[in-house]
Formats: sequence, structure tokens, C-alpha cells
Amino acid sequence: MAVELYLDLYSQPCRSVYIFAKKNNIPFEFKQLSLMNGEQFGEEFGKISVIRKLPALRDGDFCLAESVAIMLYLADKFKTPDSWYPADIRQRARVNEYLSWQHTAIRLHAAKMFWLRLMIPKVMGVDVPKDKMDAALEDLNASLNLIENKFLQDRPFIVGDQMSLADLVAIVEIMQPVGSGLDVFEGRPKLSAWRDRVRAAIGKELFDEAHQTIMESQERVKTMDGSTLQAFKPKILRLFM
Repeated sequence: MAVELYLDLYSQPCRSVYIFAKKNNIPFEFKQLSLMNGEQFGEEFGKISVIRKLPALRDGDFCLAESVAIMLYLADKFKTPDSWYPADIRQRARVNEYLSWQHTAIRLHAAKMFWLRLMIPKVMGVDVPKDKMDAALEDLNASLNLIENKFLQDRPFIVGDQMSLADLVAIVEIMQPVGSGLDVFEGRPKLSAWRDRVRAAIGKELFDEAHQTIMESQERVKTMDGSTLQAFKPKILRLFM
């Protein structure tokens, strides 16, 4: 029986799980939910994940939340190539180091930029003060600098010569502000070259498919119903502003 993956490809962690499963030919049933429409708060999904976040996995009577945990489960269950999560203790430690760091660094800052540039002003109709935007961009650039200078250095990929889970998790986060119209790769040849290597390793078709939704965000917001977001407006503004 194929595992069920509950996903919304607007979400960076959902894209990482989707790409990982597709790239490794893992049989799964794509259960699409809309975060923007609040479908994660539905009664049925609450039986899958009490924390009501995406992605989520159901494998028979086993349910699992959190993207990294899901990918590690899939890697073990389906015996994916060692390069994703190396057996070598030091290489695995490097993957773990990045995965531990990224939650409160690039994920936070890249997502914040997406909301400040696009969702808050265009969907919620709230002007973002220049000082808030400037501070968010400074934080994002600091995280990008660390990815280049600490995690990548002069290696083709974060761990070495092959793409790992660290690279996959990194690229989906870095692409998020690109969807808002911010070219984070401009003036960063090392980061741009790494992106191209990651895209080639994933496969151009799969990479573009997974990111199509986010890359079309500027057009999609023009027809987006923002009523659900308005209901969470105070919480969203506290989180991002």
C-alpha cells in the first residue's frame, strides 16, 4: 500500500518531501490540502495530525508530522541511496548540523520575506513599513551568507560531492522569497552555481514542477480569496511584523 502524503506545495517543507518522494520513486498518494484556505484545521485532517501542520504522512495506522522526520522515515523504509543521509558518521553529522540550524535561520527569514513582500501587502492589504522590510532583508542576507561561507564553502554540495537532504531542505527555503519577486541569487555566483547543481541533481522537470506554485505566486495572489488569512490577521502580523 502506498503511503499517503498530505501536502501543499506553497509550503517549503512540503516541497522537500514531495521532491524526495518523487526523486526516489517512492509510491505515495498525494493528498492535497490548502493551507491558505485553512484545510489543515478540518476534522478529518485532525485525525492525521493533531498539530495540524503540513506535511503529514500516513502509512497504514502510522501517522507522522514534520518534514525532516518524514523524509528520514521514507529513507529508512524505502532504502534510498546513501548520499541523501550518509552512513558515514561525519557526513551524517554535517547533514544533521544543517538541518538543526535551518529551522530558526534561513527558514524563518526566507518565509518572512515572502510574507512581507507579497502576502501581507497584496492579500491582507497591510502596508509593510520600510524599516521592517530592511531588517528582514538584512536577516535573510545574513543567513544566505552563512549558507555560502559556513555550510557550502568550496564544496559542490553541503556535505561534499553529492546532494543530500541538507541541500534539498536548503533549496526549497531559498526559493520561497524568489516567489515574491526577490532574486536572492543576484550577486551571489557561488549560491547560483550551487542552485544549478541542485536543480540538475533533482532533475529540471521535477524541480520546476515542485516550484511552479510558488513561482506563480505573484499572479495567483491577484485572484486569491484572503478571507481565511484575514481571520488569522492578528496572529500573522505578530509573527511576521
